[in-house]
Amino acid sequence: MANREALRELQARLALRLQQARSEVQVRSWLAIECAGQGLLVPLSTAGEIFSVAKLLPVPHTQAWFMGVANLRGRLHGVVDLAAFLGLRAPSAAQALREQSQLLTFNANQGAHCAVLVDRLAGLRKATQLTEVTTDASARPTFARARWRDADGRLWQEIDLGDLARNEQFLAIAA
Repeated sequence: MANREALRELQARLALRLQQARSEVQVRSWLAIECAGQGLLVPLSTAGEIFSVAKLLPVPHTQAWFMGVANLRGRLHGVVDLAAFLGLRAPSAAQALREQSQLLTFNANQGAHCAVLVDRLAGLRKATQLTEVTTDASARPTFARARWRDADGRLWQEIDLGDLARNEQFLAIAA
C-alpha cells in the first residue's frame, strides 16, 4: 500500500515537472571561445567535448588550415585551426599556440568527427547576458549567425558548428 502511494506521488511530481518544463522559456546559451582575439559563441547544442591538444598526425595535400587527425577517446577526428579557416590568422601561427589551445569537438548529433582548435575557452554565456547586434547577415556565411555584444562592450560572433560541418569550403580539405 505504501509503495502505491509513493509511486503515485512520484508520478505526480514528474507530471508537475514536465508541465513546468513545457511552460518555461528556454534561454539560449553558448560556449564562449576565442580565436585570434575574436570572441566566438558556439551553441551548446552543437558543441561536443573539450580536449587538450593531442598529438596530431599530419595529412598531406590538405588545406593549410587543416591541421591533421587526432585520436580523441579512441575515435579519429579531423582537426581544423578555426582561426585560420575563418581568415583571422595565418595557418602556420597555430603551431605556436598548441600548449595553451584546446580542441572542441562537434556534438555527435552533427554527424562530423571533427574538432576545431581554439585559442582559449572563455566560459558560458546566456542570451540574458548579451544584446543582439543588428548587422547585414547576407555578407556572412550560413554558419555565422547573429552578432552579440556583452556588458563590457565586446562583440561576439555566433558560430553554428552544425552548419559549419555542412559548409562546402569546410568540407573541401584537399589542397
